[in-house]
Amino acid sequence: MEGFFAHNAYGFRFTGEHQNKVVGLNSIGYELQQEHSYQWNGLTRNENNIFIFQYTLKGQGAIRIKNKTYTLNVGDAFFVQVPSDHNYYLPQASDEWEFLYFTVFGEEASRLFNQITKNHGHIFTLPLHSEPIKHIFKTLETIETTGITNSYIGSIAAYSFIMKCVEYFEYGLKRPNDYPISIVKATQFIEKNYKQDITLEDIVEISKLSKYHFTRQFKKYVNETPINYLTNIRINNALPYLSQNNVTIDWIAQEVGFRSTNYFSKVFKKKIGISPSKYRKDTTMMSVNKIFTD
Repeated sequence: MEGFFAHNAYGFRFTGEHQNKVVGLNSIGYELQQEHSYQWNGLTRNENNIFIFQYTLKGQGAIRIKNKTYTLNVGDAFFVQVPSDHNYYLPQASDEWEFLYFTVFGEEASRLFNQITKNHGHIFTLPLHSEPIKHIFKTLETIETTGITNSYIGSIAAYSFIMKCVEYFEYGLKRPNDYPISIVKATQFIEKNYKQDITLEDIVEISKLSKYHFTRQFKKYVNETPINYLTNIRINNALPYLSQNNVTIDWIAQEVGFRSTNYFSKVFKKKIGISPSKYRKDTTMMSVNKIFTD
C-alpha cells in the first residue's frame, strides 16, 4: 500500500479549543531517511504536549527511551510524548529507515496515551494490516484527495486514530487464533457445554493447567474470567428465547444452564439492566440476539 503514496510530511495548525479538549491532529507523514544526521531529541525539540506514533515500514531505526535503546525493525512502532527523555534516529548500522508517523495533541489524547503506555509500554509490533496502520494510510489518502481543510475533520482523523490504537492494544492483540491451546480448549469446552452444570474446576481440568495459572492466563487472553465468559455465553443464548412467547422463563433458565430461575433473573438484570420478564414485555427496547458487555 505504501507504494501508492509519495514521501511527504503534513502539518496542521488549525484554531479551535475543541482540539485541546479532545484530540487534535498535529502532523502526519510518510518518510524515507537515509542520512545518519536524522535524529529527534524529545527534550530539545521546539514542540510541547504532542504524542508521536512512528511505525517502521522498511529498513531499521532506533530509539533511546531514558537509559534503554531499542532497535526498530519492520513492523515495530514507538509511541512517545514530547517533551520526554527519548531520542530516535537512523543508526549507523542501518542504510535507511522508511516509516509512517502520526502525531496528536489534546487532553483526551494525553489520557489515552497514558492508558496505552501504562498497560503496554512505548514499543510495539503491529502487522501492516492492523487498524491503526490502515488508518494512517487512509488519512494520507484523504489528505492527497479531498484534503483535511478544517479542525473538525482533523480532530475526527486524530481521535479515530488514537481510538483504533486503544482498541488494538486492549483487544486486538488477543484474537482467538493467538490463544494458547489451553485457552482454546477451555473456550471450546464452555461454548459446547454451557447448558450443563459446569464449574470452574471442570473448565480448569480441560486446560491441564493449575487453577491459579489458568485463571490468570484466561483473563490475560480473553479479557474476562472463565465464569464471566460462561455467564455471557448463557445470557446471549437466552436472548432469542425471550423474543418468543411460547416458552417460559423457567424453561429458558434451565435450557441455557441456570439451575435456578431466581439466579438467572438476578444475573440477567445485572448484565442487561432489566429483568428477563421486563425485557420480554418491553416493546420500547429493540430485541437483539447478542449482548456485548465489558
